Amino acid sequence: MDWLALFAALCTGISLSAACGFRVFLPLLALAIAVRYGGYSVNEHLAWVGSDTAFYGLLVATVVEIAAYYIPFIDNLLDTVSTPLALAAGAVVTAGLMPDMPDFFQWTIGILAGSCAAGVTQLSTTTVRGTSTVTTGSFGNFLVSTSENFLSAIGSVLAILLPALAFIGVIFFIWLLWALVRRFRRRTGVQPAS
Repeated sequence: MDWLALFAALCTGISLSAACGFRVFLPLLALAIAVRYGGYSVNEHLAWVGSDTAFYGLLVATVVEIAAYYIPFIDNLLDTVSTPLALAAGAVVTAGLMPDMPDFFQWTIGILAGSCAAGVTQLSTTTVRGTSTVTTGSFGNFLVSTSENFLSAIGSVLAILLPALAFIGVIFFIWLLWALVRRFRRRTGVQPAS
């Protein structure tokens, strides 16, 4: 097994999965563009992403998803629907980028690493949007949605072009979330549930 190819695939898969936590369809669209026009290779489980149907379907889904997140209160409803979709997309993307190995290992890595990365990002965005809704009456959600769109787009492009750098960005994001949660707990005296 080519360990460098496995590392690159993991970096790309986890980074794209994390971007799926910001926007479900935008990273898949970026991957479809890379497969269709850039000759990017994926395994047989994800080969469908390069088809005409997938490309145009993902394009429409991306535009609708981005636009819907700018509609007050619909954005909060979308977070509820997007959570399971982001987890599934994270698993599919990561598994579909793994090099030749038994299906069991591809899907185990996809489910554990991909869903986890998407879930951490999705949970953070849901929390930020919920806080923004409560504190600003949804007026601040425009900035939250714009930031999510930007992070998903940049994360997707970096995951495809510079996977190691994108992976470092994901690790930094997770560390930043962890630090913010610890700071919040210290400041408010909230202790983790036991």
